[in-house]
Amino acid sequence: MAETPSKKFIVFFSIPLATMTEWQKTEPQQKQAAEQKMMEDWQRWSAEHAAMIVSTDVGGKTKNVTASGVTDTRNDIMLFSMAQGESHDAVAQAYASHPHLQIPNASIQIMEVKPMGPQ
Repeated sequence: MAETPSKKFIVFFSIPLATMTEWQKTEPQQKQAAEQKMMEDWQRWSAEHAAMIVSTDVGGKTKNVTASGVTDTRNDIMLFSMAQGESHDAVAQAYASHPHLQIPNASIQIMEVKPMGPQ
């Protein structure tokens, strides 16, 4: 029996800009403790799902390109990952328990990546 090929996905970790602005006002010791716990939870989750994760990277400055030109912009995407799995639903279910979702108003969007053109 042939093995089911693994599908590819891009995973966007989002936090509204207003939530991030509010977080910056948090008392430093409380902020440090919360960030340390989040990092530990994230590392534990990532280790448990290592076979699925291809890479995780931090987003940087953003440019918006339109027919009118190029401008600086901001968006809610903080990080992104490339993941692989047998189905869109299976990958989404794995991320349903991700510690990123402990952040108020945070979300994770998962988009299947398909080759462009005829297949």
